[in-house]
Amino acid sequence: MKLGRRTFLKLAGATAVGAAATACSSTPPAGPPTSAPGTSLPPSTSVTPPSGPPDWAALRNKVSLLLPGDSGYDGAKRVFNPAFDGLKPAAIAKCAEPEDVQAAIEAAARRVPIAARSGGHSYAGYSVPDGGLMLDVGGMSSVDVQGDRAVIGAGAKLKDVYAKLGAAGRCLPAGSCPSVGIAGLTLGGGIGVLARKYGLTCDHLVSAQIVTADGKLRTASAESEPELFWALRGGGGGNFGVVTSFTFRTDPAPSVVSVFSLHFPAGSANDVLAEWQRWLPEAPPELWANVVLSGGSPVGARVSGCHVGDSASLGKVLDKLTGKVKGTRTVKQLDFLGAMKYFSGSESRQSFVASSRILSEPADPAKLTSAVSGRRGMDLLVDGLGGAVADIAPEDTAFWHRKAIGSVQIYSQADTRNRSVATDSVAEVVNGIGLGGGYVNYIDPALPDWMTAYYGNNATRLKRVAKTYDPDKVFGFAQAVTPG
Repeated sequence: MKLGRRTFLKLAGATAVGAAATACSSTPPAGPPTSAPGTSLPPSTSVTPPSGPPDWAALRNKVSLLLPGDSGYDGAKRVFNPAFDGLKPAAIAKCAEPEDVQAAIEAAARRVPIAARSGGHSYAGYSVPDGGLMLDVGGMSSVDVQGDRAVIGAGAKLKDVYAKLGAAGRCLPAGSCPSVGIAGLTLGGGIGVLARKYGLTCDHLVSAQIVTADGKLRTASAESEPELFWALRGGGGGNFGVVTSFTFRTDPAPSVVSVFSLHFPAGSANDVLAEWQRWLPEAPPELWANVVLSGGSPVGARVSGCHVGDSASLGKVLDKLTGKVKGTRTVKQLDFLGAMKYFSGSESRQSFVASSRILSEPADPAKLTSAVSGRRGMDLLVDGLGGAVADIAPEDTAFWHRKAIGSVQIYSQADTRNRSVATDSVAEVVNGIGLGGGYVNYIDPALPDWMTAYYGNNATRLKRVAKTYDPDKVFGFAQAVTPG
């Protein structure tokens, strides 16, 4: 049974990519001077910002550039959520190689806002800088699989990443929405349906090529620019620079992945959520599952997921849940690529409002179900964590929520003509469920104390990285990590 169109969005893992893009390049970056062991500092920028708008005509001689009124401009600025169709970048640079990104940044830095756009799934529309320069990195979309490594361009979409990896017999844990870009997903951490077995997407990052605010193309890895490399693994898209290429470590693709969907009778949502919170942390890491509460009267409940293994072994794990709360069961045994396609949904644009919280410990089921009671068109989705995600310490990467049971997404359909209704409703639910934290790939401009919610105790270190690599806030936006 296919997941509903809203359900697949839970793992989109999309945020502003305005600091991360991805494309293959063999050009080695120039090494910056070193101020202390393990810390690289870019050349200092001038104190006085340049005056006047960028010279778009001069930039057009270097990069394919679209300006308002040009043929193709309206389509090029369009992103997944129609709510942001009214935003109007001053220019769109169609970047096909890292040099295009460098030229664009050098022309526009500190003159207008700059943001990169990969998949265009930023929940807040941050990849469409109103009056600024959009760096469209869709032209850097190659996926090159070589042995246990995959070099993936920032503009690659997940559907293409999975297709290339599957054909090569390799696996990278990532999100489920097919049109999400690899860049924003990775930079925010990358929660997906294989996370408990293989970890987050960012956990497989070996290195990244990135153009920083000074226009330099650098390689961030454990050996080169280690602080920047740390920040790129969960520090959020839109920050620190524009990634042009990711190199990932991949695993052998599992030969069998069993997917499942459980549906429960009306009125059982409290029991389902209570048992799910006990069941998942005790389940083997081969199993991933979510629980979805559908707003209405009464609140609906379903559990979906997958198991790296055959359907017989999956059945034994599911019995431990359905033995406590009865429901109907659908199971399919697929290969890796088939399982990824199972979780994908429509690529059609969707108008929505969403936010997130983190399930750090078991919550009162009644509090969560009552928050969405009577709210048709709204889902509360809890995506499981644990397993391999928790094997890494919270401070070892920028992704803070390593020890959580799951991430909670509050997702509502929205009428583009009256979006404020959905926005207010989501905010009421976020406040009503009484949970803290947040997942930066479900970025929300209205989230209180968002810096702490997304990054926890890693926020201070991220601010230091921003001070090193973007002291003048070249990549600043409403929820950017800024120097501190």
